Amino acid sequence: MASAMGFIDSSVTAIALPAIRASLGGTLATAQWVQAGYLLAVTALVLVGGAMSDRFGVVRVFQGGIVAFMAASLLCAIAPSMPLMIAARVLQGVGAAFMVPGSMTLVSRAYDRADRGRALGLWAAASTATTAAGPILGGLVLTLGGEGVWRVIFAMNLPLGAGALWLLARHAIPDQGRPGTKVDIWGAVLATLCLGAMAVALTEGEALALPAGLLAIAAAVAFLWVESRLKAPMIRLDLFANRQFSAVNLATLLLYIGLNGVSFYLPMTAISVWHITPLGVTAAFLPISICIALLSGRAGRLAERIGFGWPLTLGSLMVALAYGLIAHFAPAQDFWHLTAPFCLLTGLGLALVVGPLTACVMAAAPESDQGAASGINNATARAAGLIAVALMGRIALWSYGPVSADMPGFGLAQASASHDAASSLAFAHIAATCAVLALAAAAVSAFGLIRRV
Repeated sequence: MASAMGFIDSSVTAIALPAIRASLGGTLATAQWVQAGYLLAVTALVLVGGAMSDRFGVVRVFQGGIVAFMAASLLCAIAPSMPLMIAARVLQGVGAAFMVPGSMTLVSRAYDRADRGRALGLWAAASTATTAAGPILGGLVLTLGGEGVWRVIFAMNLPLGAGALWLLARHAIPDQGRPGTKVDIWGAVLATLCLGAMAVALTEGEALALPAGLLAIAAAVAFLWVESRLKAPMIRLDLFANRQFSAVNLATLLLYIGLNGVSFYLPMTAISVWHITPLGVTAAFLPISICIALLSGRAGRLAERIGFGWPLTLGSLMVALAYGLIAHFAPAQDFWHLTAPFCLLTGLGLALVVGPLTACVMAAAPESDQGAASGINNATARAAGLIAVALMGRIALWSYGPVSADMPGFGLAQASASHDAASSLAFAHIAATCAVLALAAAAVSAFGLIRRV
C-alpha cells in the first residue's frame, strides 16, 4: 500500500498538473517545479534512505517515510498557492526516498530464498498495476469532477498510508538496525546541491542560469571527490570501472530522460492545447503499462539466451521511432489518430528494455555489490526524470516564443489558433529531442553491451 502511494502519486501528477496550474496559477517554471521538487528529493536521498534503514531499522524508517508522505499529501491537498504546493511536493519526495528502499527489503525478509523471487515478482507486478491504475483513476476523477477536484487525488494517500501503517504495526517484525552503519550525509548534501542547481539553471531565467550552472558543476566535482574518499559512500564509484555497468547506466540515463520528457509534457499539451480529457490521455498511455506487464518477463528470458545488448538496442530504437513519429505529427494536433497509436509502439519498445535492463545491472556487479548497483541504477533513472522535466521545459520556452495577450505561454489553455500552433510545435521539438536521446541510448547499448565475436 505504501508503494502504491509513491507509484500512483508519481504517475498521476503529470495528468493533474494542468488542473493544478489552472487552480493555483503560475508560470511553466513553477509547474515544472511541482514535479522537479519531488524528483529532486527522491533522487538525492533514496540511497541515503537505504543507509538509514540499515542503521535505524527498516520498519522504523519505513514508517517514518509513510508518515512524512502522508503529511506532505495533506499539505498538497490544501495548498493555497504554487510555492506551498512545491514545498509540499519536496516533502513528499523526502518521504518517498525513505519508503522506496524499505518496501523491497521487507518483502525479501518475509520469504525464504526459495520463494523470494516469486514474491518480488508479485510485488513488481502489483507495482506495475498500481502505476497503470493510478493515472486512470486520477483521470476519471478529474474528468468527472472538474478542475478543483485534483485535491482529492492527493488526499487519497491518507487512507492508503493509514492502512500501510496498520499492516506494519500488526505484521512487521521490528528490527534494531545496525547502529554502526555509516550514513553519507555529505554526499546527500552535495547531490542535492548539484541536482537543485542544475534544475534552477534549466528552469529559471538567464540571470540565474549561469551562476546556477557553475554551482552545479562545482557541486558535482566536490561530490565525486568526496565519494572517492569515503569508506561508505552513497555511490560506489569503483563499480563504474566495469564497462557493462557504465554502459547500462548511461543507456538508462539517456532513455529515461526521453521517456520522462514525453510522459510529462504530452499530457500537458493534450489536455490544455488539444482539449483531450484527462481520462482520454490516461487511456492512451494504458497500452504502455500493459505491454510492460505482459512482455517484460519474456524479454528478460530472451536476454538470458542472446545477451542483454540486443533487447536494449532494439527496444530503444522502437522508442526512438515512436517519439520521432509523435514529433512529426504533433503540429497536426490529432491526438487519437496521429499520437495515441504510437504509445503502443513505445510500450512494445519499453517491454524489451525494462526486464533486460535490470538483469544487466545485476549481472555487471559482483554478488556482494548488487544492492549498491541496483541503488545506483534506480537513482540514475530518477535523476533522468528530474533532468527531463527541467531540460524539456527549457526547449519548450525556446520554441514557443515570447509571451503576449494571445500567447500566454506553453501548456496553458487559450482559445487562440496561434497559441495552439506554437504549443504543438514546442511539444514536437520536445518529442524530437526525446527521440534523439532514445536513439543515443540504442547506440550506447549496441556498442557497449552487444557481445563481439
